[in-house]
Amino acid sequence: MMDRGFYVSWDEMHRDTRVLAWRLLDMHNASPFKGIIAITRGGMVPAAIIARELEIRVIDTISVASYDEKAQGKLQILKPTQDVGDGEGWLIIDDLVDTGKTARAIRDLLPAAHFATVYAKPEGRPLVDSFVTEVSQDTWIYFPWDLAPHANQPLVKQR
Repeated sequence: MMDRGFYVSWDEMHRDTRVLAWRLLDMHNASPFKGIIAITRGGMVPAAIIARELEIRVIDTISVASYDEKAQGKLQILKPTQDVGDGEGWLIIDDLVDTGKTARAIRDLLPAAHFATVYAKPEGRPLVDSFVTEVSQDTWIYFPWDLAPHANQPLVKQR
């Protein structure tokens, strides 16, 4: 099976995250979130956009490490959240749910929080409450903060 690359520009990231904010708006209006918990590092940009769109001022982080540039390793929680209990009333934000390894660990810590990601892959999708775009499991998403402009080969030459 061919690994697929899905390149996300800054404009696309902003647009897709605003779509996620729109999906969260009615829920937030009915019972405002206490705050956002951004999963570092990928969740920080979407969390900032959603905080602006929903006018949420309280943002915490949970720092998790499991990836290098192309592979998942052992998951480590480098910094837990501060005083959020089981997550009731809190909104967890990440850029992507992939295999669900990170999401599962965070769900164990904050089972009552609403978990939202911009992008989702099939293996991790059941672990999040809200997402915008699903991509196949064999797709590697290239986020704008990881890219520099360069020339691309045609797909037929990438095999």
